[in-house]
Amino acid sequence: MAYLFTHFTNDAKEDKEHIWFAVSRDGLFWQDLGSDEPLLTSLLGTTGIRDPFIVYDEKLKKYFIIATDLCTTKGGNWYDYSHKGSRSILIWESENLLDWSDVRKVEVGIPGAGCVWAPEAVYCREKDCWMVFWASNVREKRELFHKQRIYASYTKDFTEFTPAFKFMEKKVSLIDTNIVWDNGWYYRFTKDETNKHIILERCRTLVPENGEEYETIHSDYFASFFGLEGPECYRLPDGRWCLIVDRYHTKKGYLPVVCDDLSTGVYSELPSDCYDMGKRKKRHGGVIEITDEQMNQLIEKYSIN
Repeated sequence: MAYLFTHFTNDAKEDKEHIWFAVSRDGLFWQDLGSDEPLLTSLLGTTGIRDPFIVYDEKLKKYFIIATDLCTTKGGNWYDYSHKGSRSILIWESENLLDWSDVRKVEVGIPGAGCVWAPEAVYCREKDCWMVFWASNVREKRELFHKQRIYASYTKDFTEFTPAFKFMEKKVSLIDTNIVWDNGWYYRFTKDETNKHIILERCRTLVPENGEEYETIHSDYFASFFGLEGPECYRLPDGRWCLIVDRYHTKKGYLPVVCDDLSTGVYSELPSDCYDMGKRKKRHGGVIEITDEQMNQLIEKYSIN
């Protein structure tokens, strides 16, 4: 058992909005693959890549990476990025993690959406297909201002997508949602873009119907931690859950916090000597389990910094 982390990195003085890989044998100590040159790039849309998220489809026997079509290193400002940005996502596919298809761009955002940010996917057990979801900045009828909401679409192959629908909305703006399945529940981690902290929720059904709703899981730890984004949750080899969160406000990068049971909301911050995120600064990405053999193949192809 090992892990692959797909991520971008960003520095105001450099063009770093592309895709890099890192690998780990325990999910806590990461080693960077390759050099300063990105492993995947895009010449489509804005030519920038942010928030790459990776999944494996058991039926198709393929890996898919989906990402935000956004470049912030060639001028512009965050108002334009969020109000006049791309409504498409970028997609790559591979059968072995070593050889990747050319990137393709698919428009998924609703008409009038100001952006499509941080797309992720979770397998919907109720519909037996993938649900891709993302944040879009939208001003609805009778609203004075735009607000970030989470929209979603179903797909079986990451080529054809159903029309987008509103998946998540609150009084505050929302971005950066991550969803995992555990013991009969879908657990949802979302950045409150207004108050800058992480919201935890769960539900028996991915898309609730007939009055069912996601229930909030209170967490003292996240309620008091200002300036987090990019939550990514995965299970460690010892059975604990690890949630990595980007401390973007203080520019300190990813921090792993762990819990024994997702339903409790009780998380513990790891001491600095209990993890290593690698030399390369990592921004919002995705983590997936891989085999030891796959990790060795990736190391052999790309070498380690």
